[in-house]
Parts: sequence; C-alpha cells; structure tokens
Amino acid sequence: MDEVKHRKLKGVVVSDKMQKTVVVAVERLKMNEKYKKHYKVTKKFKAHDENNDYRTGDKVLIQESRPMSKEKRWKVMKKINNGI
Repeated sequence: MDEVKHRKLKGVVVSDKMQKTVVVAVERLKMNEKYKKHYKVTKKFKAHDENNDYRTGDKVLIQESRPMSKEKRWKVMKKINNGI
C-alpha cells in the first residue's frame, strides 16, 4: 500500500475564535534575486482543531490533510514546546 507523505509546517496560532478551527501563521524566508537580501513572508492556514485545545500564541505543528471545508486543508498535530 502506498504511504502518502503529507507536508508538515510549524507556525503560531493567531486566531482561535472559530469552532474546531484555528488560524496558524507560518513564517519563512525568501531571497530577493537582484539584491540577495532575505525577507520574511507570512502565510496563514486554517487548521482543524477537533477539541478546541489550542489557543492564540501556541506554537504548533500542522499537517496537510483532505479538504474539510472551503478553506480548511490542514490538521493541528501537536503543540511544540519552547524548550523551557
């Protein structure tokens, strides 16, 4: 049976106002081709949170999944500790 590799991303929960859904902001670095300068780009993903466990400010790991609604295609896998 084929094992499907789903993308995983780390981000910060920026909104938890919806039921069973959180908005996760994922930040990455891009480089300007001409000037070779790095800059941050942030993209927001809606992720499924079945038990409403995660709150604004939590660092989480999200995984790609089947479409659950018009915009929701990710699941929250777990909370990431800050090493404290």
